[in-house]
Amino acid sequence: MARRTPPLTRFTPTERRIVLTYRTPRQVQRFLRSLPYNWERGGPTLRTFRGVVRHWEAHCLEAVLTAAAILDQHGYPPLVLDLESQDGLDHVLFVFRQDGRWGAIGRSRDEGLHGRAPVFRTIRDLVMSYVDPYVDGSGRIVGYGLADLDELVRVDWRLAEHNVWTVERALLRMPHRRLRTSDRRYERVLQRFRAYRESGKPLTRRALRALYGEAVCWWW
Repeated sequence: MARRTPPLTRFTPTERRIVLTYRTPRQVQRFLRSLPYNWERGGPTLRTFRGVVRHWEAHCLEAVLTAAAILDQHGYPPLVLDLESQDGLDHVLFVFRQDGRWGAIGRSRDEGLHGRAPVFRTIRDLVMSYVDPYVDGSGRIVGYGLADLDELVRVDWRLAEHNVWTVERALLRMPHRRLRTSDRRYERVLQRFRAYRESGKPLTRRALRALYGEAVCWWW
């Protein structure tokens, strides 16, 4: 399918400045983490890059659309990874390949569900890096699906002025691969997570390493 990358002339001056400032996945991840999280207090939203810039906030899927729109201008295909959870609260990531390895860009209310450095050999390896930090009492990854946004939907997910609910519906409908993980591992991680949460201690980088190990060094 032909890429639907718009020319820079279709972007507003502020949008162009962002596109030209943030040229790499690492830079885009830092930009997204600098934005306030969109708690949707005024009602549910699913804004495009244009909407995110206008309102200057983003939730999980809005951050993915923003990353895809920016990096599309720098030659990265708009690949999205949907992590399917047993509690119905999926998480979505923008994924990219660099030097033959997979990485991700993400935004979340949970510290362990942001991006990943490009160190993973396969998409499944990348998904596995989210398995433990997904455990919070109800969440557990049970599947994953990968799609190109330009192939997945016809809606203008980059610059539309309106909410693009078509994207969310398409992500839920697309094929997912089952992911089987150890029940023993899940229970062990859940016990550690609950114990730390009940302690009331702040979730520092050091605390994250204690909970999830040295793999935290690849977390963005």
